[in-house]
Amino acid sequence: MKNLVYYLGIGSVIVLLLANCNSTNTAVNSNNTKEEPVVIKNDSLEYEIIILDPGFNTYLLTIARPEGYFSKVYLENRNQLYVPVWNMRVSNPSRYNPNIYCNLIDYDPNIDYGYEVNFKLFNYFQFAEQKYRMRLR
Repeated sequence: MKNLVYYLGIGSVIVLLLANCNSTNTAVNSNNTKEEPVVIKNDSLEYEIIILDPGFNTYLLTIARPEGYFSKVYLENRNQLYVPVWNMRVSNPSRYNPNIYCNLIDYDPNIDYGYEVNFKLFNYFQFAEQKYRMRLR
């Protein structure tokens, strides 16, 4: 498995590192318990997503719609709308908070990442909109 952290898009490898740039590898939630990062891997497709943003695990378990609620096509379409907006904000740190928008996302709509990747990426965008009070549309 190839690992990339900040600048993405070398070959067929995709690593999406979505994090509050001030966070550490484990986050401490309000109950003083450590929250592990969300990691999605597939060695055969050579991709890895690591989401380190505190509260995302809790969001997935309590607020997010369950897996299967949205179709894969719906999730792919939404991610294709969110990713360019996210990347534009990463590219403009003087206009957008670089502590929130710190990593480019290399999302190729011609690659089938599968349901799980699209589901968690979509839910991260939903989580970020809520947590940081922003709109990615």
